[in-house]
Amino acid sequence: MSGNKTPDQRDSGEALLEAVRAEVGPPGRFQVVLLNDDFTPMDFVVFVLQEFFAMNQEKATQVMLQIHTRGRGTGGVYSREVAESKVNQVNEFSRQNHHPLLSMMEPL
Repeated sequence: MSGNKTPDQRDSGEALLEAVRAEVGPPGRFQVVLLNDDFTPMDFVVFVLQEFFAMNQEKATQVMLQIHTRGRGTGGVYSREVAESKVNQVNEFSRQNHHPLLSMMEPL
């Protein structure tokens, strides 16, 4: 009588799989870093920080000075997709305006 068999003793040879829940953490965060190049004017860097990273004049000037003195500064921290987009926008805008300013993203 097949009615007395438990679910893991099926005649068809099917394997019973146990559902496993994967542990999913929060999405990764990435910082967008602007690099010093000794050629891009400081006012252009301030404009980029205001335009693409929504900084006010004072904050943008502080970050620009950090880029100038330390060689790099953070524009912001975002999800991977947003960080990639910001990097592409900044690099393209810099090229269009004939400046070598570069940005990149780094995982936190």
